[in-house]
Amino acid sequence: MKPLVEQVDKVTGALLNTIAYMPTSHLDVLIDASCWKALSDADFMRIAVLLAKKSVEEGGCPIGAVIINNESRKIVGKGHNTLVQESHPYNHGETSAIRDAGRIDFSKTTLFTTLSPCDVCASLLYMRGVSRVVVGDITNASGNELLLRQKGVNVEVLEDEMGISLYAKFRQEKPHLEMEDWRGVAELANMQNVFD
Repeated sequence: MKPLVEQVDKVTGALLNTIAYMPTSHLDVLIDASCWKALSDADFMRIAVLLAKKSVEEGGCPIGAVIINNESRKIVGKGHNTLVQESHPYNHGETSAIRDAGRIDFSKTTLFTTLSPCDVCASLLYMRGVSRVVVGDITNASGNELLLRQKGVNVEVLEDEMGISLYAKFRQEKPHLEMEDWRGVAELANMQNVFD
């Protein structure tokens, strides 16, 4: 079966949206292998942001991630935070994308994440040997970039204004959910005790 997109002359929002929403295992039906190289790092970050937006639309936390093969630039995994949707405390954007990628050699990949990774995600990234991590928002949260660099991961910052705005709005509207995502339910109780 021939892919729907055999040549990319211009990367459009519609194409990025379709890539974000289509299951990774079906992307070969959408886009020819030669087309992946037409997508820039900013395009992959925007796909991650669209996944973060999807999470918000589902009632969750706005964090998305995309993993590409460094040589082919093909997406091999993607995902978004499903703390709320699946009642899963550590299915963050990064862990979701890693799970989607499966059992691959992560040393040949780049992970694009919409927000600076938490401690758990940062540990998983260097433990699995991800060679490069691109972070889309250090305005709203930062901290593990240095740790990742110390562990030998190439870390770059490529802030995406849409992603920054999306997370800032979430933080303002749902501070308790943000706290639960970063620190767990116990931290919510500690926070409540401080205000009592």
